[in-house]
Amino acid sequence: MVERTNIVTFQGNPLTLIGDEIKVGDKLPDCQLVGNDLSRVQLSSFKGKLCIISCVPSLDTPVCDLQTRRFNEEAGKFGENVAVITVSMDLPFAQQRWCGNASAENIITLSDYMTAGLAKSLGVLIKELHLFARAVFVVDKQGVITYVQIVREVTNEPDYEEVLKALRNCYEKIG
Repeated sequence: MVERTNIVTFQGNPLTLIGDEIKVGDKLPDCQLVGNDLSRVQLSSFKGKLCIISCVPSLDTPVCDLQTRRFNEEAGKFGENVAVITVSMDLPFAQQRWCGNASAENIITLSDYMTAGLAKSLGVLIKELHLFARAVFVVDKQGVITYVQIVREVTNEPDYEEVLKALRNCYEKIG
């Protein structure tokens, strides 16, 4: 598996990402993730919807909490044609607990703890920590990635306005 450096840092210290760089125009890899109820969820099951895929290291950290709460708030403004998915290596039980505590009802949380298949496929698995790097992807209804944001410093929040702008651009293209 490809290892890439000089892309992300944690408190200024460089980290290694595992996996090929994914770019705008690439197809979203189809991976099996785990839902909060331990069900298997294929990422391809969201085809036909616009998707924001928000990757976070752990919901139990302050920045990941802020990021996921913000996307939950934004998701409440979207219709049924948009899915906002937060993925992490957190166990499904921890994700379910977090959602309950945060009253997060507008997003879908999925876990990649079993295989790290999505993290590797997106090229955002942090080798040193076996966690997702902080990243956000926008995917169109055909499963094509239209926007990629990998946050350089893992302890920083993403640029939400750029993500929302990318999502609006997808909306405009489909009329």
